[in-house]
Amino acid sequence: MTVPDLVPIRHEPDYRTSTIGQWDGGQFFAHVGGVVAGRDGAGRVVRRWYSVLHEFDADGHHLGSRIRSAGTVADGPGKVPVVEAAQRLMEEWLDSLPGRRFADIAVAPFVVEVDGTLFGLVPECHGEYSDGEEQHDWADFYPNRLGFSAPWDGSYDT
Repeated sequence: MTVPDLVPIRHEPDYRTSTIGQWDGGQFFAHVGGVVAGRDGAGRVVRRWYSVLHEFDADGHHLGSRIRSAGTVADGPGKVPVVEAAQRLMEEWLDSLPGRRFADIAVAPFVVEVDGTLFGLVPECHGEYSDGEEQHDWADFYPNRLGFSAPWDGSYDT
């Protein structure tokens, strides 16, 4: 089953889609995400942490995205202030949305690139088809890699 024009995404409080919903201007998907940026001298993974707010109109079409890096840090105890800074900025952005309410959404695929990193809801082919003809049967939300597929009920895989 191919990716629908609008991909439903279920709001799950206290989990990976806890900061999605609707506002007076349409719909939104906000999150904080770490993108691997390499390794430090001790071999620890270094991540660049981002605050992200994607905005959509009421029909689910992408209007724009606010994406800002809070900094780069190696995994470990020192990353907490960077992640907290990213979280605070995302919460400020959410607080600025008039009429904001957390709820299920349905949005069209879109792509934004920042710092060489892909952000967005991207149709992909994950199936194998006997006739050799591929189809987009999956949509992945980057960079957090939430995967959406049939039965297109708003649930996702990580």
